[in-house]
Amino acid sequence: MKYGIVLFPAKKLQDLANSYRKRYDPHYALIPPHLTLKTPFEASDEEVKAISKELRSVANKLSPIKLEVQKISSFSPVNNVIYLKVEPNDELMELHTELHSGSLDSKPEYSFVPHITIGQKLSDAEMADVLGQLKMQDNHHIELVDRFHLLYQLDNGAWTVYETFILEKGEL
Repeated sequence: MKYGIVLFPAKKLQDLANSYRKRYDPHYALIPPHLTLKTPFEASDEEVKAISKELRSVANKLSPIKLEVQKISSFSPVNNVIYLKVEPNDELMELHTELHSGSLDSKPEYSFVPHITIGQKLSDAEMADVLGQLKMQDNHHIELVDRFHLLYQLDNGAWTVYETFILEKGEL
């Protein structure tokens, strides 16, 4: 089965992202707005049990993460993807590192650019037009995220939560 690991932002930021995604992201119906921490990977039922145990261990030693969005950006010209740029911080980078080491060891396909996708698979002309409009808007947002999620992909391509992990370093 295919799995992935993400952070889901709070409803306010999800609503903002969805206001764009419903027009510009063909994956809108398959997964809520999210920040990908570990791209999709294959695992058996036995392997995912061990992965869940490792993720609980990671969550127990890390603190909640500040998610700060300051602007809209894109991966153009490499990919026609528009996103809410999440400012990197120590906690977020540490979580990403932990999710790619130990028994979770894997080499990410791309360097980690924290973001929440709001548009993808756009034509070059559409990309330039939409990005130009969106960059003029103020999209500053700050929140604290205290959990991350292991998702699995259903047969129809949609993603659903397999397990949620609370970041609880320093909590009782």
